[in-house]
Amino acid sequence: MTAPVFLLDSLADVRAGGTLTLDGPEGRHAVSVRRLRVGEEVVLTDGHGAGAHGTVAAVEGKDRLTVAVTELRSEAPPHPTITVVQALPKGDRGELAVETMTETGVDAIVPWSAARCVTQWKGERAAKSLGKWRATAREAGKQSRRLTFPEVADPLTTKQVATLLADADFAAVLHEEGSSPLATAELPAEGRIVLVVGPEGGVSPEELTLFAEAGAKPYRLGTTVLRTSTAGTAATALLLGRTGRWS
Repeated sequence: MTAPVFLLDSLADVRAGGTLTLDGPEGRHAVSVRRLRVGEEVVLTDGHGAGAHGTVAAVEGKDRLTVAVTELRSEAPPHPTITVVQALPKGDRGELAVETMTETGVDAIVPWSAARCVTQWKGERAAKSLGKWRATAREAGKQSRRLTFPEVADPLTTKQVATLLADADFAAVLHEEGSSPLATAELPAEGRIVLVVGPEGGVSPEELTLFAEAGAKPYRLGTTVLRTSTAGTAATALLLGRTGRWS
């Protein structure tokens, strides 16, 4: 198995051949949950592309260990980037969508309160739900051994999503009635790809019109209809393969 990944606020002062300390919640997880022991390999990351590989040099108590750093690595920025605008699903399916998209390799996730969303984020619920999405992305990033975790943006309105689409190098709305397949769409080699995943009730005609005016055509994924919690993952995987990022 590859070495487990743990999150640090910063790796700015870390050097190969030196040591660093992992404590707090991440240290507790490493010591008390993963039960890491001296000599085992670990990876530490800031979640923004920097990583420190090393071995456990010492374990103290239940939440602290020292890592001897053997190598520093960094992930180059991806080209093109993939952003998924995710309509709010019901229940915990939002966290499921964030988890699987993160594991697949999405670069950014934007929560969207679409007209036909049953779930709406308001007040304290909005802050709590957004926190869950961000925590899910962080944990999925570690689980999938990423050094760069996806950004989970603040929720956008439909008009704000249209502005995001207008600024993209390629923009698409995933729609079962789309006349063109995403599998054959002409994609940019650089820049930003933005995909819109609608709610279970579908993207409304008014939203489709607004997004089309912003340059986002409707595209279909295949012959089956995917749920909102899985469509973004399937589309991300397709584009990662087509753009060569999975090669």
